[in-house]
Amino acid sequence: MENNDHILIVDDDREIRELLATYLEKNGMRTSLAANGRQMRAVLEQGSVDLIVLDLMLPGEDGLTLCRELRAGKWRTVPVLMLTARHEETDRIIGLEMGADDYLSKPFAVRELFARIRSVLRRARMLPTNLQVSEPTQFLVFGDWKLDTTARHLLDKDGTMVALSGAEYRLLRVFLDHPQRVLTRDQLLNLTQGRDADPFDRSIDLLISRLRQRLQDDAREPRYIKTLRSEGYVFSAAVENHEGAR
Repeated sequence: MENNDHILIVDDDREIRELLATYLEKNGMRTSLAANGRQMRAVLEQGSVDLIVLDLMLPGEDGLTLCRELRAGKWRTVPVLMLTARHEETDRIIGLEMGADDYLSKPFAVRELFARIRSVLRRARMLPTNLQVSEPTQFLVFGDWKLDTTARHLLDKDGTMVALSGAEYRLLRVFLDHPQRVLTRDQLLNLTQGRDADPFDRSIDLLISRLRQRLQDDAREPRYIKTLRSEGYVFSAAVENHEGAR
């Protein structure tokens, strides 16, 4: 991890904001603090942020609303780690569906949050070495789609842009770099979220569902992402590398 990563902490609890800021700064990171969506936007407009720690339960605009806004706008590639005081699986599922890169339930150990932040940053900046492509290209072309690997968004056959969250981009990139290869849920979770699955973890299945929606891929008769029962998933379309637009 590089020093001076800039972390934006969005939480309405002043004590939590200050506690996290103190710990992260002692470990070589810069922090900015926000208590609500308005303050979050103000910080983002002032300069670049490497990761946002976003509380789910905020007054006014809640964390889910803000996460949806981030994923739809110019900050869509900034990683988001969502905090929730609830332990319901539904909240975690909705957070991931809105585009959060990871989640952590309150109460939590600050050391664990720090480890999660480092993991998300590491994933956001590079694919694991065993899955990196040997020659970087600007476009990966498959079926009716092109993935712009510089801007990190999809282009359909008409050239219309489809925005991707950071987690969606990483998952699609793993598939495109390894077509025709069966990848288990555990492998995909580790590669995209940097952690091992527990028996009830549905985050990869949810991410697959989101990606299929982006690709307009019917899960019942998939053209791109096929499910192999008891094995995992496989990207079945041919993939071509292009230096520029066709």
